[in-house]
Amino acid sequence: MPTPKINKIQVMDYSPDKCEEIIAKKIEDCVRYKDTPEITWINIDNVPPISFLNELRLGFNLHPVVIDDILNTNQRPKIEILDDYIFLAIKMLMIGEKNKKVVSEQVSIILSHKFVITFQQGIAGDTFEPVRHKIRQPETRIRSFGADYLAYELMNSVVSNYFNILESFSDRIEKLESETASNPTPRTLNNIHLLKRQLINFRRSVWPLRELISMLERSESPLIKKTTRIYLRDLYEQLVQIIDTLETYRDIMSGLLDIYLSSISNRTNAIVKVLTIITTIFMPLSFLTGFYGMNFLHLPGLQSPAGPIVIVIIMLSVLTTMLGYFKHKNWL
Repeated sequence: MPTPKINKIQVMDYSPDKCEEIIAKKIEDCVRYKDTPEITWINIDNVPPISFLNELRLGFNLHPVVIDDILNTNQRPKIEILDDYIFLAIKMLMIGEKNKKVVSEQVSIILSHKFVITFQQGIAGDTFEPVRHKIRQPETRIRSFGADYLAYELMNSVVSNYFNILESFSDRIEKLESETASNPTPRTLNNIHLLKRQLINFRRSVWPLRELISMLERSESPLIKKTTRIYLRDLYEQLVQIIDTLETYRDIMSGLLDIYLSSISNRTNAIVKVLTIITTIFMPLSFLTGFYGMNFLHLPGLQSPAGPIVIVIIMLSVLTTMLGYFKHKNWL
């Protein structure tokens, strides 16, 4: 059976002294690196079909449950610690260039003694390029450390991009605060709800990842060296900082919603106030015009040439008196 076509299989095989980088076309090109003394990173773009994964499972002795987890791209971040390897499923998040929304995709990581296999969906983009750049450099820490440190660097690149998303959230919150305080519109309310939903979705990806890193750091697996656990603790602290910032942003968004409702209520009250004042002013004027508009023959001043002038003077006097009273009460 021919191997199904995959968009891209990138293999990086490196040690302190050398670095080999190839684009593989089939599984056999990857399996031969399994037993080399160097560290091998195999990155597969887009989740491949089941037939490809079964071939990969046989070549690298993977458990069938791991294959199922790779295919299930809608699950929450999880970890499976087995004897020969560790499986990790995390969320890669990036800001879309067009709509500025948070785009999410699952990244599956398989960590063994000498190799790391990663699977990307190709939806959100790629945050692994800084890791590739470090591997290509001859005298970097990643070239001297093991596969567990490579897995840490991959997760760290994902978490580092979380801070970029937080910065984007901060800018959007600042704009919403200014808009809500000065000129709130129905569009402002939609943007507040949209950002709140994105914060909730972001938190759903980060919170379980914190527990995942904690379990990995405290595990007794021989695949995680003592020197790497220090870096995992630092990664855990970064996630705690991200979660604390998210909680702060959620409180700010709740406050923005209250400010929006208060601003709309104040604006409505101001409009009602103006309409009430106008109505109050015109009530006595309407009474006078209605009174002298009745179809009677004997009304005061009806037969007098000065009658209209007197009525106008009375109406202006009433208007001036009422405006002065409203001004004295600070209603205007």
